[in-house]
Amino acid sequence: MSEIQDRVQLSPSWKSRIGGEFDQGYMQNLREFLLQEKQAGKTIYPEGKNIFNAMNLLDFEDVKVVIIGQDPYHGPGQSHGLCFSVMPGVAIPPSLKNIFKEIQTDLGIPPANHGYLTSWAEQGVLLLNSVLTVEMDRAASHQGKGWERFTDAIIQRLNCEHSGLVFFLWGSYAQKKGAIIDPKRHLVLQSVHPSPLSAHRGFFGNQHFSKANGYLQDQSKSPINWELPCLNKGNKVMEK
Repeated sequence: MSEIQDRVQLSPSWKSRIGGEFDQGYMQNLREFLLQEKQAGKTIYPEGKNIFNAMNLLDFEDVKVVIIGQDPYHGPGQSHGLCFSVMPGVAIPPSLKNIFKEIQTDLGIPPANHGYLTSWAEQGVLLLNSVLTVEMDRAASHQGKGWERFTDAIIQRLNCEHSGLVFFLWGSYAQKKGAIIDPKRHLVLQSVHPSPLSAHRGFFGNQHFSKANGYLQDQSKSPINWELPCLNKGNKVMEK
């Protein structure tokens, strides 16, 4: 393992599979770009320790479901490395509200009082953004800098080394990103994005959450409990 790989805060199960990407020229260019942005005084989200949170909360072997997002939220205190998820105490974004609405319609689970999706990740849901960093208040500012190639490598590894995964591809961006997935090996569920601009054109009523759980059970895997734990007034997760 190279010195560069040693410095990366990424869990061993992932590093053993995609660690070689950090030695590639495109990742060196990406590191230099991020360093220059920080030296210029720009604020970048999420915090460095959370950039690889989607992988660090979930070993490669334990992935059951993959949800592909685009890039992190760019407001203060929102992003923590999981697509669609926000930190406790932060207002639930509109797309996530629509995800909760569909879960309620599909499974009868009432919407959570927060948007902190860590419990999904801990059960086997990889909440993967295509781009893993963003500049504060500048949506999509780090697109085209190399992250897309890195996350393509993640998806390719999942596609080839796993079987029986569920991929949620919501919107044209995620669908293009997921074009490499083999539908004979995995369940690929597609619809429009849950954004308020498109959700009424096919996201609502897609029943992706019940379909995913049914497929997992057919694969002799435990289903995902999509009901989030409650948070107390101190924004701590409460046991059910």
